[in-house]
Amino acid sequence: MISRRERALSYAILIVFAALATLPLIGVLTSALAPRSQSSASFSWPDRLDWGNFSEAWAEGHFATYLASSVLVTVSVVLLTAVLAILAGYSFAHFTYPCRSLLFYTTLIGLMVPPEAFVIPLYFNLRSLGLTDSYWSLILPQTAQSLAFGIFWMRNFFRSVPSSVIEAARLDGASDWRVLWQILVPSGRPALVTMAMLVFMWTWNEFLLPLVMITNESKRTAPLGLAFFQGEHTTQFSLLAAASVIVALPVVILYVFLQRHFISGMLSGAVKG
Repeated sequence: MISRRERALSYAILIVFAALATLPLIGVLTSALAPRSQSSASFSWPDRLDWGNFSEAWAEGHFATYLASSVLVTVSVVLLTAVLAILAGYSFAHFTYPCRSLLFYTTLIGLMVPPEAFVIPLYFNLRSLGLTDSYWSLILPQTAQSLAFGIFWMRNFFRSVPSSVIEAARLDGASDWRVLWQILVPSGRPALVTMAMLVFMWTWNEFLLPLVMITNESKRTAPLGLAFFQGEHTTQFSLLAAASVIVALPVVILYVFLQRHFISGMLSGAVKG
């Protein structure tokens, strides 16, 4: 039984860490809403709020184009990763075939290799195929990067499903394909949402691959566009803060709407190793 003092101490610690996490966000928001005359790199509360910084940053930074590119790349990566991770995870969890464990652990090597280690040879390989400066040069590598985690995550979820559920479905005449898509996938929505959100955030925030692969301005993603915008407005802190909020907002909105599934999946999506 937790005593009142222990509960109060726990809440106090949580409040302190929440304040530490929230304070930088408040600083960015106040800077984004500060008038040009009060724009500063340090934290300060403006006398009035200037919402025009967002429209100005949006227009000058061409963020409509950059966000459209990011949405296209990110949604494509999430969908491809989800489908391939479901198929591979189900295979590793419930099928028996030679070298299954070896293949699985070989796949996990992808979790240990940083993108910086292969981005240069990857660039030359994609250039030889004529794929650089295209959306495929972002979608295919980032799908491959996310697959190791996705397969690991979905395999653990499928292994956590009681075998009696699968056996009962097969006794009723359900094929493996039907068991997967009509029984396991619907029941694994929290785990799927968690995986999709993590892949979404990783893909949305990716900077190195677009920097190396993309030279066409119309195909720049939002983080890359923000970096170029920062280079052009180095001392205009209000515009930089407003642009940062614009780029981060889709991830925040997605998390707000899906946080219940995200937390549920984090708690139960990877029960078994």
